[in-house]
Amino acid sequence: MNVAINGVSKHYGHQKVLDNVSFEVKPGEILGFLGPNGAGKTTTMKIITGYINMDEGDVIVQGKSVKTGETKSSIGYLPENNPLYLDMPVVDYLRFSAKLQGVTKEKIDQRVREMIRLTGLNKEKHKLIGELSKGYRQRVGLAQALIHDPEILILDEPTTGLDPNQIIEIRELIKELGKEKTVILSTHILPEVEATCDRILIINKGKIVANGSSEDLRQQAEGKNILKLKLEVPDDLAAAEKLRQVPGVIDVQISGGEGPGRFDVKSLKGSPVNRDIFGLCVQNNWPILEMIPIETKLEDVFRNLTTD
Repeated sequence: MNVAINGVSKHYGHQKVLDNVSFEVKPGEILGFLGPNGAGKTTTMKIITGYINMDEGDVIVQGKSVKTGETKSSIGYLPENNPLYLDMPVVDYLRFSAKLQGVTKEKIDQRVREMIRLTGLNKEKHKLIGELSKGYRQRVGLAQALIHDPEILILDEPTTGLDPNQIIEIRELIKELGKEKTVILSTHILPEVEATCDRILIINKGKIVANGSSEDLRQQAEGKNILKLKLEVPDDLAAAEKLRQVPGVIDVQISGGEGPGRFDVKSLKGSPVNRDIFGLCVQNNWPILEMIPIETKLEDVFRNLTTD
């Protein structure tokens, strides 16, 4: 299902939490929704689900406004603070969730079995939810979000409390679900976003500040490359000055703490500085011991876009 957020704004008292937010999520797409705490991620997710109202704008799900209430059955939602009935056994809770979501009586047991298998809850299915570890409680929350086979899945911090093996399992599950469903995923684990999501949206202070693939965002954020060099040169200062004269080079820093002959060369993207630096080294008889391009990390992009 297609989800379109059109000019959505939201106030809490005098504070504007969302400021004219617009974006679209297509069927079969996994969207990573990032932002610092308080940026408006959870508020946006709650508005899409119809859990809270917006002050301005609209959210359209497959041609229908969420304001009508008709879209709720198409959405599965795992909130950040996973609300569960701790005194209920896992199986009973999932049956209860299925009834609330309108699953027919004939299909409830089938859906419960499928969700237990899908989320790896088989060994824990007869335990009280209150007896489960945080990771398994998170799996129960994911199972209830999927119990009615929604076409849109909204996951707010789905891997919170999971160990590394469980994170990989949930990541693979989300990627598999993304082949058939529209998925909006919020997390603070940035490598998880790169491994899972087709596209990344970054929100800061209620406004969308970036939209694109991780590679797109890295290119947009910096507009420059960094090259680490280790050369055999007679004089670091003189070599740095010659490196600065290479066309396309913005700056050269001597990495003195790492030993002699080490330089960080910053250059404009698209400039053939690697080739020209190689030629300079040949011309001056400087043996090249290392030439390593440093890629801008998603963490760097995130900090650039969300800090003053």
